[in-house]
Amino acid sequence: MRRDSAHGDEELAARVCSELSADLPDEDLGECLSDVMDLYRMGSKPRCEEAEYLGMVREAIERIEEGN
Repeated sequence: MRRDSAHGDEELAARVCSELSADLPDEDLGECLSDVMDLYRMGSKPRCEEAEYLGMVREAIERIEEGN
C-alpha cells in the first residue's frame, strides 16, 4: 500500500506542477518546486510580479505537501 501512496503523491505533484506551468508559461519551473524557491534571485522580477510569482509557487508547494 505504501507504493500506491507514493505513486499518488507523484501524480499529485506532477498535476500541481503542470497547473502551475500553465499559469506561468514563460517560467522554467522544472520538477522540484523547492529548488525553484531555493534558486530564485530576489529582485529579478518587478516587485508586484515577484510577489505574485513567489506566492503561486509557495501555494503549489503547500498543495503538494497537504495532498490537495
